[in-house]
Amino acid sequence: MAMGSTMHTFEVDLADVDRSVYEQFTLRVARHPSETESFMMTRILAYCMEYTEGIVFGGGVSTTDEPAVLVRDLTGALSAWIEVGAPDAARVHGGSKSAERAVVYTHRDPEKVLANWRGKTIHRGDAIDLFAVDPALVSESVSALERRNTLTVSRTEGQVYLDLNGVNIAGSIVAHRLE
Repeated sequence: MAMGSTMHTFEVDLADVDRSVYEQFTLRVARHPSETESFMMTRILAYCMEYTEGIVFGGGVSTTDEPAVLVRDLTGALSAWIEVGAPDAARVHGGSKSAERAVVYTHRDPEKVLANWRGKTIHRGDAIDLFAVDPALVSESVSALERRNTLTVSRTEGQVYLDLNGVNIAGSIVAHRLE
């Protein structure tokens, strides 16, 4: 019998000073057995950093035509394709063609991700941000992770501050662009 997903719940208090977004919400996150905790935490951070009306998690590993996180407008049209990890150039190209805006959040080495994209066809490639999440921010978050979590996320002047289950973590999320 195949293992099922592990459910994690996050009570989130978001204060994104850089974007003037202040919200409280609950996230129920299914972590597929093939998904690492680092990938899941990067996915949660991407959701918080991009939080807006219409944001949802994509269908997961079984849904190849959706990103990890997406935003739909009130008409149901895809307005943001938010990928996580190190997607290949074809996936980023398709996402950029599908939505008004495409971004990628990675917990991997951003130079290696960009190197895999160079020389490949990517629709509006010069407008796609690759956000590199500080590896220490991810690893310390994973260490504090539980099944039921309280998460305070604050972003100001490009710095990200987390309180995850009473553990304070700080780091940066740095934007890179394909040249």
